[in-house]
Amino acid sequence: MNGTFFCSQCGASNVAGSQFCARCGASVPPTAVAVSAPASIPPPVAAAPYQPAVPFAGAAAVARGVRYGGFWIRFLAAIIDGIIVQAVVFPLSLLIGGVTGMAGAISGVENTGLRIMGGAFGFVIGVAGAWLYEAFMESSARQATLGKMIFQMKVTDLAGNRITFGRASGRHFAKWLSALTLFIGYVIAGFTERKQALHDMVAGTLVRIQ
Repeated sequence: MNGTFFCSQCGASNVAGSQFCARCGASVPPTAVAVSAPASIPPPVAAAPYQPAVPFAGAAAVARGVRYGGFWIRFLAAIIDGIIVQAVVFPLSLLIGGVTGMAGAISGVENTGLRIMGGAFGFVIGVAGAWLYEAFMESSARQATLGKMIFQMKVTDLAGNRITFGRASGRHFAKWLSALTLFIGYVIAGFTERKQALHDMVAGTLVRIQ
């Protein structure tokens, strides 16, 4: 039996299995309890080397920050878009106006009525053309009209996601509110935190620079 025990007479430490105390010679009773030697302490485990945290995929983008399109760059894009829309709408309006004039001449309708009818057709075509152009382009995979693409801008929702055709339509018609405020609704895009115009606030959209 391994270990040690203490003599009941003198208290000396003795090797387990001894019949007499090594110090006083007293006999050791067979029931002496051996005290096991303490177990060896295992060596400390070396700590794992420090592993730096792996940045998530969008960390670089967050570090750089998001840029938004301000008033002037959007103003230039709007001019380009206006020219593009008119390049399609104006010839179509002339064509419809010519057809209306011919129909009036054949049917004998007065010139005043023809002018009113032609003006109404031209207005409807202009409104529909601008609406469909912006709504389809901004809700497409490009997320931008041709004017915005030139300046590397795109329209997103507040979380940076692609917007739907319905939201793009709401944003387009909300521009009428921006115009009715003496165009102040457009100008505030140069001063708000995320460069939002009034129609952006109404539609819940942002114009980001890629």
